[in-house]
Amino acid sequence: MKQAIQIGAGNIGRGFIGALLSQAGWHVTFADVVEPVIHALNADHRYTVHILDKEPGELTIENVDGVLSTSPEFAQRVAQCDLITTAVGPNVLPIIAKSIAAGIQARRAAGNTAPMNVVCCENGLRTTTRLKNEVTKHLGAEDNAFLEENIGFADCAVDRICPKPNFENILDAAVERYCEWDVERAAWKGEQTEIPGMTYADNLMAYLERKLFTLNSGHAICAYLGSLKGYRTILESIQDPAIGEIVHAAISESGEGLIREFGFDPDAHHAYVEKIFARYQNPFLEDEVLRVGREPIRKLEAGDRLIKPLTTTASYGLPVDHLIFGAAAALRFDCAEDPQSVELLGKVKAEGPAAALAAYSGLKPENPLLGRILDVYRALAVAKK
Repeated sequence: MKQAIQIGAGNIGRGFIGALLSQAGWHVTFADVVEPVIHALNADHRYTVHILDKEPGELTIENVDGVLSTSPEFAQRVAQCDLITTAVGPNVLPIIAKSIAAGIQARRAAGNTAPMNVVCCENGLRTTTRLKNEVTKHLGAEDNAFLEENIGFADCAVDRICPKPNFENILDAAVERYCEWDVERAAWKGEQTEIPGMTYADNLMAYLERKLFTLNSGHAICAYLGSLKGYRTILESIQDPAIGEIVHAAISESGEGLIREFGFDPDAHHAYVEKIFARYQNPFLEDEVLRVGREPIRKLEAGDRLIKPLTTTASYGLPVDHLIFGAAAALRFDCAEDPQSVELLGKVKAEGPAAALAAYSGLKPENPLLGRILDVYRALAVAKK
């Protein structure tokens, strides 16, 4: 039986990636630092995934266990497994890199030259490549040569809404029915194992940016605008006619940029935009705006969901009148429990919105997009009153 380690036993790890692997017949070990979750996995070896959609359902996920990712046992599991997946958030990847490197050293010491693959299932571009770069920093020349020969680091695009669960069993997870997991074919080592729900992609960047420019971008814009109006969930926010109109127009604008960038079929991509917009309106998902909006500094980075769609679309001379709402509203995201929100608002207060936006987004002061974002930022303050 093939062995997988899913680093990150949160809702995405349990409800999406770990569930698909388990259903494909893999043994899945969840690695995390949350001890109650690890203890529960080792006691029950099963949990339920609740599908919250027009066609609801439940999946029993079995053949699972857990290991603390900070324990010596983790490295021994890496030494023997076939696949490592992650769902921890891009900012955590440098932290787990050292533990993965220790596992690769243990694998080499054990003489295990069977192919192993690493796939980071994070919201972001080329996060697996970023993890590989961090892992290699902890390895010497011989270990890195072993890595290049035997271990694949395959980037991927993942797409499934996994709202914060609220079940009596701490292991149970909530997901929408729709899911997409596209893994870069060329970077995969060894046999391309068939996993239902996962596909191998030859042009991964098109999948990555399609999701980033559409689902992720619209989701974030909806969350930030909804937060400003005091809404709790994405559903409440998208049902506000003003917010719904902005979100739909924004992902339509970014769609035109994608069509130019990757040569997507216009009719097919317009249909994709409508499908994404409908997913925001799923009445069975209690997806909180604070969850979707967290880490606004990361989401304001030049290569992420608010700035990259904006700059790419604008580079073709196309309208971005609604895309600019994303960065403008993110600058006002106020969540005391989110360290990035606290830092962002602190910088805005201390240095002003222009300096904060330039620092986090990489937009130069002379870039007209920066001025347009700030115009909307100021207008949002008036609208809030």
